[in-house]
Amino acid sequence: MTRDDSIAHAIQVMALGRLPGLIVVDEEQRPRLVLPGTQVLRLAVPVAYQEDPALTRTVDEAHADVFWHEIRDMRVGDCLGTHTPRPVIVKSSATLLELATLMARQRSPLVAVVDDAGLLTGAVILDRLLSALALTRPDD
Repeated sequence: MTRDDSIAHAIQVMALGRLPGLIVVDEEQRPRLVLPGTQVLRLAVPVAYQEDPALTRTVDEAHADVFWHEIRDMRVGDCLGTHTPRPVIVKSSATLLELATLMARQRSPLVAVVDDAGLLTGAVILDRLLSALALTRPDD
């Protein structure tokens, strides 16, 4: 994801990929920061509703389900604040143990995977790591 991608696209990518957040890359595809899903969601919810949650009960169900479509012109860069976390990064050769240790130590449910040049090649999310660990059996 780049700073220029739309928030609506970011929400769709997160939903379809079941991701806890997004890795934002620079022009060279190097991971620069992590955008937590809650930060994307916060931008998607109009400020008036965040300040007064009682207003949410005044919106009918049809409109309440599509409120986030109003942010089509907003970009990922609009979400980025001064406290946006830097991504946790591993090389593509990292083992499950290395990933588990890093995720636990950094308390990060999302890790960027880079090649030897530092370019993003993928990501590992906690759910997938736990699934891989659960399916791994020691040799008998």
